[in-house]
Amino acid sequence: MKKFRQIPLLVICLIVCCQNTALMAQENTLPYAEIPDAPKKYNACTVAARMIDGLGFRYYWATEGLRSEDLNYKPSESARTADATLDHIYGLTMVITNSVKGLPNIRPMTDIPTDYEEKRRRTLLALKEASDILRASKPRKMKDFKVVFQRGDNKTEYPFWNQLNGPIADAIWHVGQMVSFRRASGNPLNPKVSVFSGKLRN
Repeated sequence: MKKFRQIPLLVICLIVCCQNTALMAQENTLPYAEIPDAPKKYNACTVAARMIDGLGFRYYWATEGLRSEDLNYKPSESARTADATLDHIYGLTMVITNSVKGLPNIRPMTDIPTDYEEKRRRTLLALKEASDILRASKPRKMKDFKVVFQRGDNKTEYPFWNQLNGPIADAIWHVGQMVSFRRASGNPLNPKVSVFSGKLRN
């Protein structure tokens, strides 16, 4: 009889173990291996969110599996390394995310992760957060998503328009550089990546 009494306890332990494993797997899964489903409606917020999703997908694959030689690569003596380019993309991502969260961008920026994996993780999660906020927002909120830079007591504000031609477009530009850099350092982009479909080709 004692053996049978232990079965419910064993079942509970197995359930908890499975839940913890699933949670750990979820935490380790980064967004943008595939582009999320398109929003149901076209409006200012959903279009901006979709632009960020496109950036996130490109960034995910441009930075997947980089080696130390890829991170240290630079096309010329006066150019940035690939790792320094990732720092810049991280900074642009924070400008995008802070805008929709209503937070200022404190300058000089000091909180840039030095570890490549952590930098990549935080960049992807921040892009997903910005996209999610935009998707859930009403179009009339766009006027509130200002880009604010703060240096000491001085603040400068710009409308979301500047976000489109500034940080978002700039980040896409630099992600393209990452693709070029990794090709030059002998670790080209996965050829199955389709930026049109937002998925890997079969």
